[in-house]
Amino acid sequence: MVYDKNETDGRILELDPRAETSDEIQSLYNNLDANFLLSSAYLVFFMQAGFAMLCAGSVRSKNTKNILIKNVLDACVGALAWFYLGYGFAFGKPSKGTGMNSFIGNGNFAMKGVSTQKDIAMYLFQWSFSAAATTIVSGSVAERTKFEAYLGYSFFLCAFVYPVVVHWGWSSAGWLGPWRAATGDGGGSLLAGSGMLDFAGSGIVHLTGGVAGLMGAWIVGPRTGRFASDGRVNPMPGHSAPLVVLGTFILWLGWYGFNPGSQLALVAFEAEASDNARVIARTAVTTTLSAAGGGVAAMVLNYTLYHVWDLIAVCNGVLAGLVGITAGCSTTEPWAAPICGALSALVIHFSSKLLLKLQIDDPLEAAPMHGFCGAFGVLWVGFMAKKEYVSEVFGTARNGYEPAGVFYGGNGKLLGAQICGIVVITAWVATTLGAFFMVMKKLNLLRTTVEEETLGLDESKHGGKAYSMELVAPEPA
Repeated sequence: MVYDKNETDGRILELDPRAETSDEIQSLYNNLDANFLLSSAYLVFFMQAGFAMLCAGSVRSKNTKNILIKNVLDACVGALAWFYLGYGFAFGKPSKGTGMNSFIGNGNFAMKGVSTQKDIAMYLFQWSFSAAATTIVSGSVAERTKFEAYLGYSFFLCAFVYPVVVHWGWSSAGWLGPWRAATGDGGGSLLAGSGMLDFAGSGIVHLTGGVAGLMGAWIVGPRTGRFASDGRVNPMPGHSAPLVVLGTFILWLGWYGFNPGSQLALVAFEAEASDNARVIARTAVTTTLSAAGGGVAAMVLNYTLYHVWDLIAVCNGVLAGLVGITAGCSTTEPWAAPICGALSALVIHFSSKLLLKLQIDDPLEAAPMHGFCGAFGVLWVGFMAKKEYVSEVFGTARNGYEPAGVFYGGNGKLLGAQICGIVVITAWVATTLGAFFMVMKKLNLLRTTVEEETLGLDESKHGGKAYSMELVAPEPA
């Protein structure tokens, strides 16, 4: 029922109940949903500031300008790539023809035909996600990659590689996700009867960026002096712990747009019975608890192993917990979220050790954090998705099958779909980005010279140091 307040005497007057279905009320609901999406997009975009501070603090001071300009241009290049090509490949529908296909979108390039307020808001929301996926890679290849190569793979990832994964998992026609219609455009049966459930992108966003970063770090090679001839790892710590902490808190804040915002609607007038506000609130709670669990677990683990209260490890644990819960933030019970975060902290710790054993140099541990923890987050859903939450978030049962995690009575089909998603996303990104980096390497466009790297990329490429520390001579008495 719709009510109004009489401002004269404070009485509540009941209005015509038919107003609930009026065009005006429908328009109001649509506007509220669009505003919710836009506000979430602003928070996700603010994560770019968090990535910038985290990256700057994690590299040596002589490469600060270099990593910061790459973060700024991620937003700029990514915005153009997403506008002209990315959105069309991810969600585009043809204006004519039989409809969408299950592999890639084929319409709405340069936003042609995108006209409703909610569709425009969705475009911006999804662009902010693409920018996040692209920025992940900058940490993996920091301090030794040519600027030209960075611009190239940033555009390629945002314009084509990432949008294809988005189409598979989040479009209504994609073969991998839970939204594929039983009939109509791109119709067909769902993978394992459920599709891969990745609510906010542990796999679609973070695994994609993490695998891209891993391929870049492997092909470009380690920083000069990172590994000794006998295999020992030489420490190359970042220059600013305060920047790392600032970046961590900014990213944590941005995740409240990333995860709760992925419900995509606050009111959804035309929705069936889903209580969007409850899902959004629960998602915010699980996101918080997983981050906290990751930070505490990382602290305990590092103190147990090294007898050091390691600040950087705690920050990485927090971020690992955020990545790990992203796929299942809406389908995980709050009590389980800290466990997800704690396990994610273990994943980043031991996967980072694995990469060092393989002599793959990832200055920000971006591949372990986003790639390995992203894969874990997708797996987590296969074990810990609550049946009632899955139905509430992704819709009612299809053909009598109600997907659920193995520990909630699931028969393993959902877990199989999750594993399939991890495998195909990894294979797609490793193949496409691996080929791109190899071509850049063959053309001598990938890596800076040893002399430039030793001097620092700020001095050799960006006009000088990031910090002016000159001593000012005192005026004569």
